[in-house]
Amino acid sequence: MTVWIAILVTSLGCYLLKFAGLAAPRRLLDHPLVRRFAVTVPVALLAALIAVQATAASDGSAPSLDAARLSGLAAAVLALLLRAPFLVVVVAAAGTTAALRALGIA
Repeated sequence: MTVWIAILVTSLGCYLLKFAGLAAPRRLLDHPLVRRFAVTVPVALLAALIAVQATAASDGSAPSLDAARLSGLAAAVLALLLRAPFLVVVVAAAGTTAALRALGIA
């Protein structure tokens, strides 16, 4: 029962947060500081998510450096530098990691 209460409270909190974004006055959203925040924060959050996922251990223990994952990340960075579309970036990263794992590396 406690888990369902937590799920309901979290769902309500997420709904209210989303509603607050939709109900925010236009002049607040047009403020330059808010615009800058909205542009830069997603980039930082995605970078942090990528760093965590690239170094996360599969068994949930301490972070580790996996050669296959890091190679996949390097392939994604290379594709981004070449201005490849997002789908190509994802396929390059996943393909590199899968190929190295299939070859027994990492």
